[in-house]
Amino acid sequence: MASEDLRDALARVGARFDLGEYETEAYLTVLEHGRLTASELADLTDIPQPRVYDTVRSLAADGLVEVRESRPMEVLAVDPEDAFGSVRTSLDELVADLRATYTTPARDAEAVSVVTSRSTVLRYLGDVIESAEYELVCSLSPDLVARFEDRLRADRAAGVTTELLLSPARDVPDAAEFDYGSVATHVRARRGVTTPVVAVADGAYSVFATREALREDGDSYGVVFNRSELGFLVSGFLNTVVWSSAEPLATTDTPPTFPRRYATIRRCIDDLRDADGPFYATIRGRDVASGDPRTLSGVVADVSVDPNRETAALTVDTDDGRVTVGGQVAALEDVEAHEILVGTDGPPSFDA
Repeated sequence: MASEDLRDALARVGARFDLGEYETEAYLTVLEHGRLTASELADLTDIPQPRVYDTVRSLAADGLVEVRESRPMEVLAVDPEDAFGSVRTSLDELVADLRATYTTPARDAEAVSVVTSRSTVLRYLGDVIESAEYELVCSLSPDLVARFEDRLRADRAAGVTTELLLSPARDVPDAAEFDYGSVATHVRARRGVTTPVVAVADGAYSVFATREALREDGDSYGVVFNRSELGFLVSGFLNTVVWSSAEPLATTDTPPTFPRRYATIRRCIDDLRDADGPFYATIRGRDVASGDPRTLSGVVADVSVDPNRETAALTVDTDDGRVTVGGQVAALEDVEAHEILVGTDGPPSFDA
């Protein structure tokens, strides 16, 4: 239950902005002219003469204008910085108190949500980007990169592997004009203005939105996949259809360090096939034939991916024999991988 002080503060701030039609019209007119008599104010507005006096005295009581009880009565404008300075301070204090009361909504283990508010889509985009622990894939406009630049930089500084697709290409700054290496590991630019806005953190938490959903007058939608197995659809669509149709713009030359965690098998294979082994992998996923959860560890014997990035697989030699590992919805391999941990000194542990 919120405290009575917090309730009173919220009521005071709300009441401070409760201006009626006459108050609003009178206030803006006085601001524009600086000084007016009551009769001049009535002539310049649609406020009935009998209501002018009550209206300006109400504004004066709120500190928005100054009334001089002369003959004729004069109404003087007050600098908005002074008039609203106390409101700004009160609002800042109120927000601080409200945040202290606020409890972050717990995420459901499996949740898919449709959101139609632009501000809500933007909030989820920021949350997905900020929540990434080891892998992030984004499809953004240059404006959205600017909006979330600090969070993208923080991810890179924390070692998050970030693939960033920008569109439309005509609005994308050249690599000589922007330090892409500070916000992403790999960057591509795509021509299409209808390219969706997407963010996927660690292969599990993702948001997909149409461009229309982010317009001020947009009436479209976004979909949030929160720890849902359906989230792989977003990642798979972005990695195969969208990413492959974009042109490379910038790549960080820093080789990967191990142990390293992967949500996407293609990204794991991209790192391993050009590096010197031996490599060891611990994989959490499920058995393709039975659907049962399965965890396995061993030395990586082989990696393979087709040129179109449509199929990819690891071959792992375990104590129980050789096992083939594919990505989510794998059908040809033995195990569908949900999370891969790769090391160089023996099979790494997720609990380490």
